[in-house]
Amino acid sequence: MAESRLFSFWHDATPEARRALVAASLGWMLDAFDVMLYALVLASLMSDLGMAKSTAGLLGSLTLVASAVGGVIFGIVADRFGRTRALMASILIYSVFTFACGLAQTVLQLAAFRVLLGLGMGGEWASGAALVSETWPAKHRGKALGLVQSSWAVGYGLAALVTLIVLPRFGWRAVFFVGVLPALFTWWIRRRVSEPQIWERTRAVGQPRAAGLRAIFGPGLLRFTVAVTVMNGCTMFAWWGFNLWIPAYLSLPASKGGVGLSAEVMSIFIVVMQIGMWFGYVTFGFVSDALGRKRTYVVYLATAAALVLAYAGTRSPVVLLLLGPFVAFFGTGYFSGFGAVTAEIYPTAIRATAQGLTYNIGRIASAVAPFVVGSLADTRGFDVALSTTAVSFVLAAVTWVWIPETRGRELA
Repeated sequence: MAESRLFSFWHDATPEARRALVAASLGWMLDAFDVMLYALVLASLMSDLGMAKSTAGLLGSLTLVASAVGGVIFGIVADRFGRTRALMASILIYSVFTFACGLAQTVLQLAAFRVLLGLGMGGEWASGAALVSETWPAKHRGKALGLVQSSWAVGYGLAALVTLIVLPRFGWRAVFFVGVLPALFTWWIRRRVSEPQIWERTRAVGQPRAAGLRAIFGPGLLRFTVAVTVMNGCTMFAWWGFNLWIPAYLSLPASKGGVGLSAEVMSIFIVVMQIGMWFGYVTFGFVSDALGRKRTYVVYLATAAALVLAYAGTRSPVVLLLLGPFVAFFGTGYFSGFGAVTAEIYPTAIRATAQGLTYNIGRIASAVAPFVVGSLADTRGFDVALSTTAVSFVLAAVTWVWIPETRGRELA
């Protein structure tokens, strides 16, 4: 009986909504799979291409800047031409250029491919979040978007497994070549996923495109736009500053500030963290639907700050293995709420544009994180470098003073 109540939300949705959820989830999972391959092979890349930590961090930052641009562009595309079209285009872009990363012969070539990959990475979230928000009922929106976000952990875990199998045998180039496979998924989206009815109705009466874009920063929405953007920027700084460097931190030798784990053991540590991450994403959706977005966000963020400090302060492999799932649970689960909060603040005609802007302007602000953490790791050590992300979690929690509670709102 308890199990049937737990999953009753799935049966409350229409078949179209369920297919939209599957499409957005798989798209986000494959996005994570492609993007996080870089972090997982970073130690090998640094050795093969002669990159310093600061250079490796700079490439991570460039990817985030490009993903921010892609998110804004594809948010506008999704509002004008459809959620599913934008979703398919973004998946094709990040798949093709992940493959291209395996062909890079120089740091400059790799940087160019990472920038182009980032455009597709940013576009997937904006189109997928709008697609799910507009097809699921308000009382289950947090759960649905939580499931979408949880697929990032699955994709990251799959990337770690592929790295575990492919990297020792075939090298880092072969790892990137596997990243072209998500392109095949666009065929299923094209055949099985339709546009949301609310978007079709808005399109039929004409979308106030230019005025709508200005409305995001207009008197009625400016305060909320600034607050959710700053909040997301802080959480993104914390996430990317921490997670991009964790594989390298675990696998670099002690002489270079790392823990000294082998590539195989490091991959197992990452897979274990993804289990905690997945539960964090899913739990956030259920809790925020029950207790509210604001309260759930603040609890997750404050707990994440404390756990990151504990993680950064130890070199014990056993302690790191035990802490990892809990850091990932609280340090990523909050992302499940962002799509619901922004969907419930902005009207349909500008929803994907607003989500793309607020999510990805925040991503631009956070793009310095990989470079900052990498540079601090070079000069002050990984403990100080990773601790900066805890400060960012605290700042993100403070911004909720200016963000309204939106749980249960019907979409306008």
